[in-house]
Amino acid sequence: MRSFSEQVDREVETIRTPQPLPNGKIVRVVGLTLEAKGILAPLGALCRVECSKVGIFIDAEVVGFQNDILYLMPFTDPAGIAPGARIWVQSNHSNVSAGDALLGRVIDGLGLPIDGKGPIEYTVSISAEGSSLNPMDRGPIEKILDTGIKAINTCLTLGLGQRIGLMAGSGVGKSVLLGMLTKYTEADIVVIGLIGERGREVQEFIQKTLGESGLKKAVVVASPANISPVVRLKATNRAHLIAEYFRDQGKSVLLLCDSLTRVAHAQREIGLAIGEPPTAKGYPPSVFALLPRLIERAGVGKNGYGSITAVYTVLAEGDDRSDPIVDIARASLDGQVMLSRELADAAHYPAIDLVGSISRVMDSLVSPDLLKAANRLRRLWTLYQQNQDLIQVGAYEFGSNPDLDEAIRVRPDMERLLQQLSDEAVSLEESQNELRRITGTEQ
Repeated sequence: MRSFSEQVDREVETIRTPQPLPNGKIVRVVGLTLEAKGILAPLGALCRVECSKVGIFIDAEVVGFQNDILYLMPFTDPAGIAPGARIWVQSNHSNVSAGDALLGRVIDGLGLPIDGKGPIEYTVSISAEGSSLNPMDRGPIEKILDTGIKAINTCLTLGLGQRIGLMAGSGVGKSVLLGMLTKYTEADIVVIGLIGERGREVQEFIQKTLGESGLKKAVVVASPANISPVVRLKATNRAHLIAEYFRDQGKSVLLLCDSLTRVAHAQREIGLAIGEPPTAKGYPPSVFALLPRLIERAGVGKNGYGSITAVYTVLAEGDDRSDPIVDIARASLDGQVMLSRELADAAHYPAIDLVGSISRVMDSLVSPDLLKAANRLRRLWTLYQQNQDLIQVGAYEFGSNPDLDEAIRVRPDMERLLQQLSDEAVSLEESQNELRRITGTEQ
């Protein structure tokens, strides 16, 4: 039997001093961009930077490099970082934690709970890059999605797994319409990404729009406008990864992202900071690569197993419908709902303007008679809008245009169909019956 001292000697021989982590130093800070030398790390690597206060560190992500210089974007304000501050690589690859325990919780862009309900027991770890689906493996969009909103159910019918954009200028009612979709759309799981919006809207959305019952089947990822742009992008990616996690369980997921424009703004801040050339309205090329890549992650799952129905709000800056972000979103999505400031000013809510709004999968979802009725109503609505000034000043002579005569006659009925209180839900069947009645195609 060995003596205690012999056993200790043998154990000491096996002990190895842990190798110190390689570290570099910060050589430059410009705005929110940190420049480091002395370490090598790939794009997306997580690093930790030493502050001037002992024991205080700031996390940052590698967003670019040039020769032996790394460009990093910190997760928080870089105050306290001094010249020559040490920097370590924490991880070369980012992972995102997920699990059923996320339901009913509110988290930030880094996955930390901000609702005061304690830590979350995650069960799986997913690569932050996600997994792309082969386009040939995606299931078709075959089932109608009942949104509870008459104007959408009748003239812009959506399908399970469709990607749609709510496009408008500021203050026209995008958030209210998003709230209605959250409350009334049928879905197993709701994932909400509040990206780059006002901080007060987070609690307001959870308490007034979702409520206790709605929050039980929802996950909220919040990253307001005062948060670092790299964390805002992480929040957007996290919301999509969580939606993919539940989709892969065969769930019908409703993904709401408010707003896609703020995501573009975050990528613009990062792109310009690391030297990307600005293009239209100052957006660098990486913005126009990021948005379609995000949008394509939603849709019907592999062989029709599970689905992500995505609704993105898009801010048309200055009510410009040819804004570059509006353009790229319109080209990438399966349809758009345009909101009109003129209708909102006339207290017509939701201010959905049928002119410019479209659902690209509607014709494969509804019967030919319903499609004909919806197109008839769109034509009458557009015809009235185009001649509204003539009608209001009395310059139009009744009988000159039979279609316009009918549009004038059914105008009050059309307004009743397209208007709806925010606390009122109308079923798909009721909406379609009202459409048939207005267009005279009742069965």
